[in-house]
Amino acid sequence: MGQNRSINTNQLITLKFLLKVSFSIILLSIIVYYSIDTIQYKYNLMDIEDYDPISTLNVEENIIKKSKYPFVDVHNHQFDMPLKDLSKLVKEMDSLNMGYMVNLSGFRGIYLDKSLDNINENYPDRFGLFINIDFEEIDDPNFGSNNQNLIRDGVSKGVIGLKIYKSLGLDDMDKFGKRIKINDKRLKPIWDICAELNIPVLIHSGDPQAFWYPKDKFNERWIELKQKPGRFRDPSKNPSFEEVIKEQHEMFKNNPKTTFINAHLGWLGNDLDRLSKHLDDNPNVITEIGAVLAELGRQPKRARKFFIDYQDRILFGKDSYKVSEYYTYFRVLETDDEYFDYYRKRHGNWKIYGLDLPDEVLKKVYYKNALNLFPHIRENKFFKNLND
Repeated sequence: MGQNRSINTNQLITLKFLLKVSFSIILLSIIVYYSIDTIQYKYNLMDIEDYDPISTLNVEENIIKKSKYPFVDVHNHQFDMPLKDLSKLVKEMDSLNMGYMVNLSGFRGIYLDKSLDNINENYPDRFGLFINIDFEEIDDPNFGSNNQNLIRDGVSKGVIGLKIYKSLGLDDMDKFGKRIKINDKRLKPIWDICAELNIPVLIHSGDPQAFWYPKDKFNERWIELKQKPGRFRDPSKNPSFEEVIKEQHEMFKNNPKTTFINAHLGWLGNDLDRLSKHLDDNPNVITEIGAVLAELGRQPKRARKFFIDYQDRILFGKDSYKVSEYYTYFRVLETDDEYFDYYRKRHGNWKIYGLDLPDEVLKKVYYKNALNLFPHIRENKFFKNLND
């Protein structure tokens, strides 16, 4: 019993010591925290990511929570589609005036089949699904025919397009460890079957050009590269931006019968003259505005002209899904508001402006161009009774 008391006494002493140390650490942390806060305030020190000034500019503000015309979102990702309760999503779509959503993340196999089942059993007139393929077996002699069969089977079940992720041209390797180029001849059967079946290919190639630039004070994407360091494209380890874009554009030219949707304005939203020439040179290519709204909003005069000049070649796309972020899209496209925030600082650490697009252009971007690409959507209740 004496030994037990000794053990308990030793444990108690140890516990008291640990409590004192813990209290001291907490007290020291509080002192340091408030000292740093006092120093930052006194000397006006702040991380640029925390700097979020409230503008004193007094300008008109039009918050639009429902688009002027019903729209088709051709660039969306719903990764839980096989098991998702679609009723909540449809209610949100209704509130935005979104008549139809294209889920690009259909994948393949059982995942694809379950996604199609969920759509067809619940809201067949509200969702479309794109199939995805991988390139791991590109060295297999049957790679082309196997993927043709995969795509053909998907279309027979209801798939309406093919989505190619940016890993092609950047990260995908063949069995020899060589980068698979976007214009690799072994991919030709894939583009051919899409032309034969008359389905579009939405392809994301590359990244914003600044991702290849040094991560220094001159890089306008510095905040994004700091928050998402994996997005930096080290030029010593990656093909250049120009190399990737060149491969993609050559692939478009070599497959004139296939319709391609060049995602994210082809990452040329910062150079609309170049994007215009790209569309002029490739009549089989159209584009969409997902995740590049900040590029358009900072150059409202040039962007407005681009939309008017290429009104038949631009689709509405959003990319990641969040209801409140659509409000900024509506505001940029529909109003002439000045100097307001984009919804994600890291995509564009600058103010943006409304384009005030003409109604006819709005209609084409919101739904007309998509209906031409996917005629079956015309039976959707949002578009069936439009007088166009």
